[in-house]
Amino acid sequence: MKKKSISYAKWGYFFVLPFFVVYFIFSLIPMLQTFYYSFIDYFVDTSKPPSIFTGEYAVVDNGFCGIENYLDVLGLTEDTAISFIIPLKNTIILWLGGFIPQIIFSLLLAVWFTDIRLKIKAQGFFKTVIYLPNVIMASAFSLLFYSLFTQGGGIYEIIKSLTGYDVSLINTPTGARTVVGIINFIMWYGNTTIMLMAAIMGIDTSLYESAQIDGANPSQTFWKITIPLIKPILAYVLVTSMIGGLQMYDVPLLIGGPTGGPKTVLATLVKQIQAGRDSNVSKVAALSILIFIVSAILGFITLKLMDDSTKIKKKKVKKVKA
Repeated sequence: MKKKSISYAKWGYFFVLPFFVVYFIFSLIPMLQTFYYSFIDYFVDTSKPPSIFTGEYAVVDNGFCGIENYLDVLGLTEDTAISFIIPLKNTIILWLGGFIPQIIFSLLLAVWFTDIRLKIKAQGFFKTVIYLPNVIMASAFSLLFYSLFTQGGGIYEIIKSLTGYDVSLINTPTGARTVVGIINFIMWYGNTTIMLMAAIMGIDTSLYESAQIDGANPSQTFWKITIPLIKPILAYVLVTSMIGGLQMYDVPLLIGGPTGGPKTVLATLVKQIQAGRDSNVSKVAALSILIFIVSAILGFITLKLMDDSTKIKKKKVKKVKA
């Protein structure tokens, strides 16, 4: 008599179902609505006083308008209330200002902490200290640095006493961007270091031992063994950091930027969305869709550049032809 086998496959679907329900309600439906509103002329008319009954402004819906909202956002028309190009440029500059030192510093720390020959003691303590800034809220970090760099702050007074320069760095375009980059670097380098350490620790140690026997120096093992084998994690770090950078909002907002000058140097994409969400609804929707498209394109390019499978396939095709 055959025993009945019990299938647990259906329970897998049961446990993943809540994720899809939450994703459908809170992500997919709002994204489809955003895509819909980006093609209609829909805005809140703040030029007229609000209703005496509800206290709300009138909503104007002029129906389908094609790609007019996208043209307005891209600056191809006279309406420049919500723009895309300048905030995109600012966002990329602010992101690179924090990401480039972050990835370099994190790689160095990850290699040092995972190098058996160095035998670094109290690694648990150092890992905790490195990761600690990631736990602190971005708003707290921003207010701390604002108080340090603004006029009358500690770092402002040190710079003034050493150089005689009496203008706060936050009140200059380059200085404001530098401060934002420093904040983003300090907040996220610990998280990146931990992930890169996990990737390096997953590499078979026999590869390093073989390289040492063959006479390879640390620089050669780093570029020929470590970097190629942690490419998937590097791609993940790059893509997630890029997406997070395009969504940058709180740090530039709290730093503020130059007073009495061009405040657009810290105007990010999400700041534009927040500025027009209560009035220019359709244009903000178009801006959101453009951010989604840019994120998807940059993510796809990054993953393709980091993907070694296509290179391996090309090499195989060449060998077959030869």
